[in-house]
Amino acid sequence: MVSVPARQGLEAVDILRRAPGDGVGPVLHVEGGGTLVFVVPAGTAAGWDVPGSTCTKTDGRGLRLDPRTAPDAEGAEADGPQEEAPAVKGQDVALPAPPAEGCDWLLPPGEADLATDPAVLRRALGEAARLIEAADSCR
Repeated sequence: MVSVPARQGLEAVDILRRAPGDGVGPVLHVEGGGTLVFVVPAGTAAGWDVPGSTCTKTDGRGLRLDPRTAPDAEGAEADGPQEEAPAVKGQDVALPAPPAEGCDWLLPPGEADLATDPAVLRRALGEAARLIEAADSCR
């Protein structure tokens, strides 16, 4: 998981969503900390070197996100066993709870790719930093 300041992260999300090709994976907003957290593939931390960001090594304890399932469309009773059916684009999907207290999904699983490609995220964060620097120098 890659953590960045919220301002840079929001710019990067914008850049990634507008770009053709690889999309952006799930993104968390950490309330009170002014931080965005991008879900990236396992093993990313070993080669992560982007200034101003942190890539957390999870030692196999990473997030388990499966946007392919949703509660049974038949509406099984809450007390009974819940069968799961594949989610269909545009169908209401029960989102997993954020993995920690004090954060919420900016881009939840199911509305995003499973993870953001680290090379694509690195470029987007660099472009976001340059945009912020240019905007701040105009003040």
